[in-house]
Amino acid sequence: MAKPRSSKTGSGVPGALEPAVLESIVAATYREPRSVLGYHELARPQEQPLCVVRALEPDAVEVAVYWEDEPGSVARPLERVHPAGVFEGRVPYRRPLVPYRLRVRYADGSELAKLDPYYFAPQLTDLDLYLFGEGNHYRIWSKLGAHPTVLEGIAGTHFAVWAPNAARVSVVGPFNLWDGRRHAMQARGGSGVWELFVPQIGAGTAYKFEIRTATGSTCLKSDPYGTAMELRPANCSLVSDLGGFQWHDDDWLAARGRADPRRQPINVYEVHLGSWRQVSGRHPPFLNWQEAVEQLIPYVLDMGYTHIELMGVAEHPFDGSWGYQVGGYYAATARFGTPRDFMHFVDRCHAAGIGVLMDWVPAHFPKDDHGLIEFDGTALYEHADPRQGEHMDWGTKIFNFGRNEVKNFLVANVLFWLNEFHLDGLRVDAVASMLYLDYSRSQGQWVPNRYGGRENLEAIDFLRHLNWAVREYAPGAIMVAEESTAFPGVTQPTHLGGLGFTFKWNMGWMNDTLRYWELDPVYRSHEHRLVTFSFVYAWSEKFMLPISHDEVVHGKRSLLDKMPGDEWQKRANYRLFLAYMAVHPGKKLMFMGQEFGQWHEWRHAEALDWPLLGDERHRRLRDLSRDLNLLYRGAPQLHGSDADGDGFAWIDLHNAAQSVFAFERRATHGDNGSPLVCVFNATPVPRDDYWVGVDAPGRYVKVFDSDDARYGGSGYCGVQDFVTADGGAQGRRHALRLPLPPLGALILRLA
Repeated sequence: MAKPRSSKTGSGVPGALEPAVLESIVAATYREPRSVLGYHELARPQEQPLCVVRALEPDAVEVAVYWEDEPGSVARPLERVHPAGVFEGRVPYRRPLVPYRLRVRYADGSELAKLDPYYFAPQLTDLDLYLFGEGNHYRIWSKLGAHPTVLEGIAGTHFAVWAPNAARVSVVGPFNLWDGRRHAMQARGGSGVWELFVPQIGAGTAYKFEIRTATGSTCLKSDPYGTAMELRPANCSLVSDLGGFQWHDDDWLAARGRADPRRQPINVYEVHLGSWRQVSGRHPPFLNWQEAVEQLIPYVLDMGYTHIELMGVAEHPFDGSWGYQVGGYYAATARFGTPRDFMHFVDRCHAAGIGVLMDWVPAHFPKDDHGLIEFDGTALYEHADPRQGEHMDWGTKIFNFGRNEVKNFLVANVLFWLNEFHLDGLRVDAVASMLYLDYSRSQGQWVPNRYGGRENLEAIDFLRHLNWAVREYAPGAIMVAEESTAFPGVTQPTHLGGLGFTFKWNMGWMNDTLRYWELDPVYRSHEHRLVTFSFVYAWSEKFMLPISHDEVVHGKRSLLDKMPGDEWQKRANYRLFLAYMAVHPGKKLMFMGQEFGQWHEWRHAEALDWPLLGDERHRRLRDLSRDLNLLYRGAPQLHGSDADGDGFAWIDLHNAAQSVFAFERRATHGDNGSPLVCVFNATPVPRDDYWVGVDAPGRYVKVFDSDDARYGGSGYCGVQDFVTADGGAQGRRHALRLPLPPLGALILRLA
């Protein structure tokens, strides 16, 4: 790159630029345009400095410079020193030095007064750049991206982007006619970061980065750190100011920071807001965040869920990806409103006592041209080698977890959502695909690690770093791993060698349990292990039991329709399943629509089948879901001992022949409450006088009956309380003699 050197040109300004420098300026290939353009003072022995202003105005016929505070605002004309629009001229030395204005006249006679972006000094500190290069700048989103700010009394926007292999980066938009020559950014040494303050533009301005690659081609990219984007299919970033929102959840956050989530009730309602409800005749038909405040929050509160988990919050270009192919990691999707609208929704959730989680996708990103792929003309965020950098099954790119700046992008992204939007945690998608280099790959399609193994050591280190940072900088936030393998220590603390997640989705429980319930009851006696095996490993990790969107799409059928038998048996099996899920150790997650027994699979482009609630049978299923949620929340036996094997004991484990099983859930850690006796009959055959062993004698009351008539059951067990009988059962000293309802669950406790 040519450096500015002293010469003398027709402008009469000593220290003017050599032709090669001028050519690189007008071609917008100069990496440090601020060293040439803008205001400069040239030192002179024993004299005041010689002061020069240079400007690039490609379409101007005249350019003059003036200070508004000068009497009469005298404009000093600049001389054209290059026919492509470089102007230069001397101005008086002055102190204090303040921003000046350029008066630009065009060929059509129009004039424009503007501030010069190259007057303003770079804003990123050496410490910012150092920490980013190390991968440890935990608020890097406040430095990179677009940030409305005021410099020297002038309002504008500071832009910064990481593109280390670019030959030149410009910020472009309607404010400069998308002309990359007009706002070429300043390279910050060897950091790979480019920055520029552009006066007089603010929130709502559309922009992209025009990147000239090392090969000479140009591309337009959305801002990786942009905090707002246009509604699809448009994909410009939008300048957005996230400051100034008045939060009201200090007490909520303080209490969250003191709580132990392992011992708290966590019962999650998974929501795809675009299809939860829709507004007929509106395009797009999605609810906005304010409508979600008015409709979703009261519904969740009434149903007894503790948390909402939101799909597709980060901006994504394609509705059909459900938010799992992210185009704007730092941008709340425009589908439902502005970033502040989303803040308001979270704030109102907290006021109602509801936590908010979101899906987060660090495993891969899409190949959309405006996105992260080959961001600066090279494989920057992704691996260059497709054996490491491409998910063949998904048609997406894999992040390069070994690159510090990429790790910083992702770690800070989690902290961004937790701190700027006060989210209570994230569900991390596709962790299994991150942990193994050979995930969904055949021999020869993957590269072993440095020890010759299949573990992705860089991704493992990244996940540990991520979860450490969350504990450090977002107290009380929970991190949930969607991880389907037997990888050890997913929820083990990082200082003990684990990955550090709070919870892990129990995919084994989900698969085994659904397989069992989909069987015709006549075959369940042969597959009894499917409902008992999960207790072998139930405390090997801290688990969440998921019935997610993945289980009710792509031909898998809705939860109710998975159940075998005629319609009555389907509903009875459904009630039995929900009761079993409620009392099984582990936090809970249920996808929307399954709580009232939607018949058809989830369709992302359609609203849930709410008219079904006009049918009493579906209202009764919804009531059952609500009552189980409230039972779970109110019983420390069910939520306080999820991570403690002492909170569980088998009563009746081996009765595969009759497909009956029973166990106790117990309070631990000083929680009050006698054990809950949970009994399940997985056949349509009622079992009269069925003996269930208990330790304590006395009167037991029925706290839940899935076969109750108010839930649409037969009401077979009409008795509300039971007194223990002499003699024991299943090795216990005492016994309850129960009428077990068909395809029914009973939950009892000592009165």
